Amino acid sequence: MTTAPPDSPTAQETARQWGLSHLGGRPPLRAYLTELWQRRHFALELARSRFRAKNEADRLGVGWIVLGPLINAAVYGVVFGVVLVSSARPDSYVPFLITGVFLFQFFAGSLADGARSIIANRGLVTTLHFPRAVLPFSVVYQQLLNQLWMVLALLLLVTTSGYFPTVNWLLVAPTLALMTLFNLGVAFVAARLTIHLRDIAQLIPFVTRMFFYLSGVFVSMPALLHGRPGWALQVAEANPIYNYITLMRVSLLGEKAVFAVPGHPDQFFPYDPVKTWLLAVAWGVGMLVVGFLFFWRAEDEYGRE
Repeated sequence: MTTAPPDSPTAQETARQWGLSHLGGRPPLRAYLTELWQRRHFALELARSRFRAKNEADRLGVGWIVLGPLINAAVYGVVFGVVLVSSARPDSYVPFLITGVFLFQFFAGSLADGARSIIANRGLVTTLHFPRAVLPFSVVYQQLLNQLWMVLALLLLVTTSGYFPTVNWLLVAPTLALMTLFNLGVAFVAARLTIHLRDIAQLIPFVTRMFFYLSGVFVSMPALLHGRPGWALQVAEANPIYNYITLMRVSLLGEKAVFAVPGHPDQFFPYDPVKTWLLAVAWGVGMLVVGFLFFWRAEDEYGRE
């Protein structure tokens, strides 16, 4: 039996010499980012096509994007705002509640769809070569398209509630941008965790519900936690979802409407806008970086699990 000389290169070494890599391998971070940028049009079109397909199936089309959260807001308003926690209900409750429901829907949709982004596209993952980060990115972009319709409806509803455009409305865009970065990081983390442990998908609704109750969607957290230990409100304010909802509410309704003591419009709970914006930036950028790196490190495992 003949053997190759000891100094002959192996097949793997020859492949590396010619720049070949094994299928499904994880490229270096810089190369991965470059390829992801090159595939950006594919990610955007994938999201847009799914957005159109989902809404063309219903008679009301994109109307359900707004109508569904509005129905939820009406239910939450009756159950929580009237029956259970009326003492923590701000005077401008309708725009307050709708803003919270719309923003929370953005987070909940990104988390749920992000967790399924790899599993639901197994055919693409196992047959085509592309950065898998395209898939979580596309689902968050699809959720952003939904959110843009909600924001348009929100601006109309806020106006009909007696709040007219001010210069602070310009802060809606950076608030939404920072929350998009945060949601994208969450989608990256959820996508990888679901690949390794499918049961995570079953826990998503419980995680979403927990954040719903802790994020001040239907109540004023300063009013709800008034008289409690100071650390309780500090923990609540550190919650990124509450942070983004608060920024959107303040941008549209103003600090006085959001932080007025219920029943006493001339008294206000303390609010630090600088701290809130710094937390929003830290959560948005930090979660995106951590989530992306966490997802990228398992790039060679997607499609094999």
